[in-house]
Amino acid sequence: MQGDYLLPNLTLPEQPKVELGQYAQMRRKYLYRQRRILYTNLLTKGKLTEHLAEIEQTALEMEERLLKQMAAQEGVTEKLKEEDPMKWTRLMNNLRHSAQEIVQAELIYA
Repeated sequence: MQGDYLLPNLTLPEQPKVELGQYAQMRRKYLYRQRRILYTNLLTKGKLTEHLAEIEQTALEMEERLLKQMAAQEGVTEKLKEEDPMKWTRLMNNLRHSAQEIVQAELIYA
């Protein structure tokens, strides 16, 4: 009761505390800025944390799979790592960045 009015006492459902990684935070920002209705629906239903955790797990699995496939295609092997560690590191960093860009385009910002 606020003065002469009855105001509803609205609260959000309890959501589990989960550490959100890089991809989950990127997805949350994207939903908040670009897909506001979906973000609000997930938040009010208590499904936002679950959705973000699922996105994080899927993105990490996808990145790992892409990285292995791309390394095999480019010939980046353990033998190269032993022979020329700097070249191996450079190639793996390039492949990792490429895999991250693909994950962002196909999963995070989709």
